[in-house]
Amino acid sequence: MAGHQAHQAQQAQQTLHVGGEWREAVSRATREILDPADAKPFAVVAEGDERDADAAVAAARHAFDTGEWPRTPVAERAALLRRVADLLVRDREELGLLESRDAGKTLEEGRIDIDCVADAFRYFADLVVGEGGGRVVDAGSADVHSVVVHEPVGVCALITPWNYPLLQASWKIAPALAAGNTFVVKPSEITPLTTIALMRLLAEAGLPAGVANLVTGPGHTVGARLAEHPDVDLVSFTGGLVSGTKVARAAAESVKKVALELGGKNPNVVFADACATDEDFDTAVDQALNAAFIHSGQVCSAGSRLIVEESVRERFVAELARRAGRIRLGRGTEDGVECGPLVSEGQREKTEAYVASALAEGAVLRAGGRRPEPSAERPATGYFYEPTVLDQCHREMKVVREEVFGPVLTVETFRTEDEAVALANDTEYGLAGAVWTTDAGRARRVAGRLRHGTVWINDFHPYLPQAEWGGFGKSGVGRELGPAGLAEYRETKHVYQNLAPKPVRWFAGRPQ
Repeated sequence: MAGHQAHQAQQAQQTLHVGGEWREAVSRATREILDPADAKPFAVVAEGDERDADAAVAAARHAFDTGEWPRTPVAERAALLRRVADLLVRDREELGLLESRDAGKTLEEGRIDIDCVADAFRYFADLVVGEGGGRVVDAGSADVHSVVVHEPVGVCALITPWNYPLLQASWKIAPALAAGNTFVVKPSEITPLTTIALMRLLAEAGLPAGVANLVTGPGHTVGARLAEHPDVDLVSFTGGLVSGTKVARAAAESVKKVALELGGKNPNVVFADACATDEDFDTAVDQALNAAFIHSGQVCSAGSRLIVEESVRERFVAELARRAGRIRLGRGTEDGVECGPLVSEGQREKTEAYVASALAEGAVLRAGGRRPEPSAERPATGYFYEPTVLDQCHREMKVVREEVFGPVLTVETFRTEDEAVALANDTEYGLAGAVWTTDAGRARRVAGRLRHGTVWINDFHPYLPQAEWGGFGKSGVGRELGPAGLAEYRETKHVYQNLAPKPVRWFAGRPQ
């Protein structure tokens, strides 16, 4: 029995996937993965460092330069992506539960995430199969064949966040593979488990050894090394602004391609006419709750800034606060739980600090603002924090300017359409935003004026794999999903063929 337990412990530590082999870290260091609902460890993973990152990049480099994957026909690459999607559907319950325990979200959210991951793999499979063989360019001569083609960029470093571990990984891995690249993925050290599981599914689907590599470990060691590594051709990073700027600086030294998704401070603009009937009012309030508190607000596109027309503010905020106070907090795997814990104690402390600063600056607490009382479904050791509504906020407040990444909703008011747009755009970020109105003309005008990468009209949060995702300003550079999401993982090449070559005679006359 003791020998069996020792074998299990050793297997648990072999979570680095390099060159088709599972291995432990060079240093043999490990990290316990905590369940945020009770702060108890439930898994152990290897804690890699720069040496492990170097080994993974070498494996990816070898697989790209000498392996078969970059030269595999598009139809075969697409077929593999579809097999991965089928395996994700097969393992939906297991993976959804793992995502729920690892990230703290509800089990239903975990299941939906797996569905979206499968959709991403299928979308990019369909996209590459549907393309032609290049864009023919008319050179003005029948003796010239000129075509623009797209080729894989090479070795990709994919650095993913903790809030949507598998979903964000899939938005990078699926297009990278569809384009014919090899990669090294570094999941968040807090929530790596479903990305590890995906590596096993890729191997089961038949992906050649060395194409997909994974290193678990901290950002300041593994992530930093991947960003600066001279043999990496592209780095795609999703995470916070501070870390993203460090990635960009490191990548600049070797002039590699960079894609950054760095979060947002997203406005949800509600005009009075969107509350004219009881049904409209109920919908707008319900959607404001969803915008702010899904996954405890730990969403890059969370509608954390409610900007509501002054004439309906008091009624709207009162009902919003009442409903926020009734949200059922608890372990995400428990039936009936609507909102889980924050991902870590550090994230909860950060949230508490933002709320404290807001109250000190004059905000009015309408709901939440504290840790809930412990219960059977809310262990005292868990990282729970009540959904919080802060009224009478203004742009100078830290909580309005900076991304909290917690269950905190701020309320600002406006009187005119111009004022609403100005408030919504008054942010250094520009990821997403929404406008609520029954006036179709106003909806189109406001959507057109908002400086955000995604704008919803009378909705919040839906996305489509066919539509690009990304932001303006400090929300990042580049796009994920859609055709542009695939283009990030490609280089463009112009091939010009002279079908009837002859001397130019620019520098010399005819031969003597």
